[in-house]
Amino acid sequence: MSMQEGADASEPSAEFVADVFARNCTSRAVFDDVTSKWSSLALLALLDGTYRFNALRRRVDGVSEKMLSQTLRTLERDGLVVREVVDVIPARVEYELTALGSRVAARLRALADLLQDAAPELDAARTARDECTTRA
Repeated sequence: MSMQEGADASEPSAEFVADVFARNCTSRAVFDDVTSKWSSLALLALLDGTYRFNALRRRVDGVSEKMLSQTLRTLERDGLVVREVVDVIPARVEYELTALGSRVAARLRALADLLQDAAPELDAARTARDECTTRA
């Protein structure tokens, strides 16, 4: 009897079980996309609402036009961001979060808030570590 025959019919096969720790899992690939610096910051900015490209670029201080464009394409492919061309003269492009993108960005917002609130602790830890390193 094969494993499939002996397995409970209500359980999904192993190939359809999402596991972020598995090398080829889609969730792992998207986790990698979402946790990149520019993707995380773009998602956080878009949590505030729809942005035109240049406004988003100004909001995400330090990102280059090329990097933001690549980041938004990746997030669009992952189903987290939608790109809409507004049919006006001149045409403009707007970006906003999908429902899934909003859920992901909300979780990132909680992490960002925690890190912002902990900034004094983080600075102290970094300073202490840097002092230890320079003395060694």
